Amino acid sequence: MFCVRDVASLHQLSVFDSVPLVPDGPKFFHRKNVMDSRKLVHRSRIAIRWGDMDAIGHVNNTVYFRYMEQARIEWLETLGRPFEGTQGPVLINAECSFLRQLKYPGDIEVCCYLGAVGRSSFQTTYEIRRVDTAEVIVAEGSGKLVWIDFKLEKSVPLPDAIRLLLT
Repeated sequence: MFCVRDVASLHQLSVFDSVPLVPDGPKFFHRKNVMDSRKLVHRSRIAIRWGDMDAIGHVNNTVYFRYMEQARIEWLETLGRPFEGTQGPVLINAECSFLRQLKYPGDIEVCCYLGAVGRSSFQTTYEIRRVDTAEVIVAEGSGKLVWIDFKLEKSVPLPDAIRLLLT
């Protein structure tokens, strides 16, 4: 949930075109969950480091992608280290909506969700929250991973063993 000061601010926030804003009391909105079929697959607790901040004094936007990456890699490791060998997942896109600032010190929790599973790919989404204010989502992100044959540099169908773990 986040507060908007006026309708113009709300219009600027509509960069989330595919995820509509829904009223939740006066001047407060939250993003409607359009991925009802997603499944929580991993939670990762990460310390905010002093070096994560930039000259403005908040966590730099690029670091949020690192937080999501850490949660994703920890989750993938629970699947049996699928990125070792001749095939594995490759991140082909990533996005993040920055809803609140993060500042040092503190700890965050990154929730990693599995979304749609395709022939050779699967979607992941993320929620980042400070541990001390767990009810507030500070960022939301997503990424699509495609199963690749590393030598051929082409996508291949998800192996049956991986597909079974994902479904």
